[in-house]
This record gives sequence, structure tokens and C-alpha cells, in this order.
Amino acid sequence: MKSSSSSARRRICAIVPAAGRGTRLSADVPKVFVPILPNLTIWDAVRDKLLQVTTPIILILSPDGLSYRRNNPAAFKPESFNNTTVALQSSPLGMGDAIFGAADLWREFDDLLIVWGDQFNLSLRTLNACIELHASHEKPALTLPLVRVPRAYVEYVFDSSGRLTHIRQSREGDACEPGGLSDVGVFLLTGGAALIREWTLYREKCMTGSVTGEINFLPFLVHLSSIGWPVNRYETNDPAEAIGINTPEDLAFARQLIRSKLSVL
Repeated sequence: MKSSSSSARRRICAIVPAAGRGTRLSADVPKVFVPILPNLTIWDAVRDKLLQVTTPIILILSPDGLSYRRNNPAAFKPESFNNTTVALQSSPLGMGDAIFGAADLWREFDDLLIVWGDQFNLSLRTLNACIELHASHEKPALTLPLVRVPRAYVEYVFDSSGRLTHIRQSREGDACEPGGLSDVGVFLLTGGAALIREWTLYREKCMTGSVTGEINFLPFLVHLSSIGWPVNRYETNDPAEAIGINTPEDLAFARQLIRSKLSVL
């Protein structure tokens, strides 16, 4: 069910950047549309969870993803894009570019619920808890669900005052500590003009990723913390929430996990 009380008074827009090419997955369809089960794509899994906590959703696709969606209507359920606006990221310049390139679609909303397009194992408990936590704190702010994982793909580093000081990213060559704090591909931020203004200022001085050359979104969170935006942390204890589908091994794990959940229903 959708969160209520104080969060119901704030307008939340969900944003799903899903323009990644999925090179490591070696799929023959755009990554976000890869089937987990015969009648369940990665997009279905993400969308079905998000619709239980908020609408609308903005799905950001690459040109290939947009073309696939237009040219293969039989590959989708009739309801696959209900309550969803599809936006285009014309070049693979990173998540930050994807999100803020679609700013005209979300600038009037109070909050943004950003979810990576490969996070098949979203937890309704985590989503609702973060929405409630975010609504109860001073704005502007960001709220992050985090989890300790044996081998972090990204690692969040805080100082003793709770300020977010660094986010290590293995994809950019950083070494992450075993048992470090990782995100679960979910980020809740105060939206609107203030966020767009900060991104514009940040973009003027930020460096692209040392390995990918992309305009990374995660360092922008460190920037927001450095200028005084509070970081609300919600720690979950399920490392499986942090797993996105990036490799054939991830996809096999997703299939096994979802089948096991279906078997107990």
C-alpha cells in the first residue's frame, strides 16, 4: 500500500534511469526489458513495486530501448507503461545526465524517488520506511536506504557527525572495504528548483568518472551533504536488496530468488 500520513502531503515522482546497455549481461534485448521469468521482465519487477508506493513513474531509456519498446508491442503486458512517462537519454553519459536531462518532467514535484532500472528485488518495507523518514525531516534533504554487504560494489563513507564524505565505486577503480555500507539502488531527494540549481552548480566543477568517463550521480550526493543537506540513513539487514542485475550470474540469482518467493505464496 502507498505510504500515508505526512508523506501523502508531499508529491513524489519515481524516476527509473534505465538507459544502460547491459554489456556484461550479453542480452539480445535492452537490459531493462530482459525477462526474469517468462511473464516478468526486470522492468515489470521494478514498476510493480513502485506503483505500490507512488505515481507517476518516469522511465528513462536509451535510443535502443525506446526503439525496442515501440517496435515490439507484443513483448509487453497491456499495463506495462500505465502511469509511466517514457523519456529519452540520447547518449550514454551517466545516471546524473539521465536524471537531470528529464528535469522538465519532474521539476514540479516535492520529492524524487530514484531507483536504478536493474533493482529487481525492491523491498516495499524499505521503500515505505524511507518515504516516511524523508517526510518527517527538515528539507531539503536526502534519504538513503543502506545495507552492509560482504563485497560492496559501491561503499558509503560517513564522518563522525554523520556527514557523507565519500562514495567509493569499484566501477571507477575505487577499492571498497569488505562489509562496507552499500546502497540498494534507491535514493530519495527533495526535488524542485533547489535540486536543479545544485546540480547545475555541481556540474560546472565535477569530473567525469576516471574509468567510465560518465557524469556520475553518486558523487553529487556527497556534494549535497557537503553544502549542508541532511542525510537520513535507513539501514536494512537484507544484502539481497543491494543486488542489481548486471551479469548472467545476477540474472540467475534473480530467477532463483523470485521463484523461491513465488513458491511460498
